[in-house]
Amino acid sequence: MVSREQKRGSLQEKFQLLRSITNSHAENDTSIIMDASKYIQKLKQKVERFNQDPTAEQSSSEPTDPKTPMVTVETLDKGFMINVFSGKNQPGMLVSVLEAFEDIGLNVLEARASCTDSFSLHAMGLEVIN
Repeated sequence: MVSREQKRGSLQEKFQLLRSITNSHAENDTSIIMDASKYIQKLKQKVERFNQDPTAEQSSSEPTDPKTPMVTVETLDKGFMINVFSGKNQPGMLVSVLEAFEDIGLNVLEARASCTDSFSLHAMGLEVIN
């Protein structure tokens, strides 16, 4: 049987993950949930704007600076797929991306990278279940 301390620890880990996903700086649980709610509302608004005029959103989401990487994340049945593309390869970019994955606790199972003139990375992983 799971103890209260273990349940509490698991809950705190989930709140920390929620904080990182929503870029919240809140300290208490209620504020974290409120920030997550606002984040979800913003995402819904973006989806509505995209559904109303997909061409306008597409042109505004493309980076104007070729050094700025474009990142897409897709959820799969039991995991995720992340694509990172930059028109210009910067020294250390692959290491930076992999360190970022590690920092947020992504469990990458398979990755393909190209670091010639441009930079692209396709990574797949499993959903981490705590």
